[in-house]
Amino acid sequence: MKKFLVFALTAALAVSCNKLKENEYEISGTIDPAFNGKQVFLKEQSENPMSPMTALDTAVVENGKFTFKGISETPKERLIFIEGKDQDGAVFVYTEEGHIAVEVNKDTLFNSVVSGTLNNDAQAKYTKLAMEAGRGDKAFQEKNMELFNKAKAENDTVTQNKIIKDYQNMSKENNKKYVAFIEENPNALVTIKAFPPLFNDQDKKAADIQALYNKLSPEVKETELGKKIGEHLTKMAEMEAAQAKVAEGTMAPDFSAATPDGKTLSLKEAMGKVTIIDFWASWCGPCRQENPNVVAMYNELHGKGLNIIGVSLDQDAAKWKDAIAADKLTWQHISHLKGWEDPIAKEYGVNGIPATFILDASGKIVAKNLRGEELKAKVKELLAQ
Repeated sequence: MKKFLVFALTAALAVSCNKLKENEYEISGTIDPAFNGKQVFLKEQSENPMSPMTALDTAVVENGKFTFKGISETPKERLIFIEGKDQDGAVFVYTEEGHIAVEVNKDTLFNSVVSGTLNNDAQAKYTKLAMEAGRGDKAFQEKNMELFNKAKAENDTVTQNKIIKDYQNMSKENNKKYVAFIEENPNALVTIKAFPPLFNDQDKKAADIQALYNKLSPEVKETELGKKIGEHLTKMAEMEAAQAKVAEGTMAPDFSAATPDGKTLSLKEAMGKVTIIDFWASWCGPCRQENPNVVAMYNELHGKGLNIIGVSLDQDAAKWKDAIAADKLTWQHISHLKGWEDPIAKEYGVNGIPATFILDASGKIVAKNLRGEELKAKVKELLAQ
């Protein structure tokens, strides 16, 4: 009986000693014993990334182990550095109330395993998910990039479109995993990092992503990235509302702006039997690459009723005018010289250039964002009506 009481008392004391205070964390690290005697540093990144990190604590490796203890009223992103491994990065860890275990990968610190608390467990899952997606992305590019560039050089749009479609499908599968991660970890700070890939999915609307965002805890939404995501969702919803007003089958809203010579020109004044509204800019590489095709089409079909009005997202008037002259763009041009703040671009929901809207004789939008032969074929079809 006495032995039992002594054992029970010892166990109770061990639990008591191991119990942490409110907001207290304990980091228990294990590392290869070859690092015995080496110092381990717990640091915090300064608000200015260019400034030196702040050292919070130092420990020494003994018998392949090291320990940090401290108070963190809210979860904080911290980094663990190992003496002699300065060139090999650091171990990322959240300091938050609880026992945190760190298994240091002596060869690749980034691949160390951190677990034990909500944010650290979620971070480990997210890191694995992101690395798998990254490997898949790299493998896809290695397999298809040369083929894509060859198809581009040969103007093989069928092959280009297939590769783009395959990449989009791969991304959609990855995004399903990110969505599942968000739904399973709404209270983890790292969860907000799973949102940016979702914005590249053409099929995802603002409402879809907003529904996921609404599931997050207030603490996650209040992070710097959380606030940016919230702001982006608001702008995305506004953009979609604008795009709905200029969907195919709707009448193109009239607009006006200054021409290169300072006069005012409206869409209504620039209309032809077929009209192309071309959103572009002198600094837009894809726009400039497409210009020779558009020039050739315009020279061939302008006499039959094709008009083009270029709406530039430039800010520098000289560069805008120089590009018009250099590319021999003989159609009509206007610009507010406000870049992405151009009111016409906003009204038409343009979030990328080149962007084109094809109008029939009545001013109705009949097609959008056609290129090359597809664009020419559509214009010819409309001119024949």
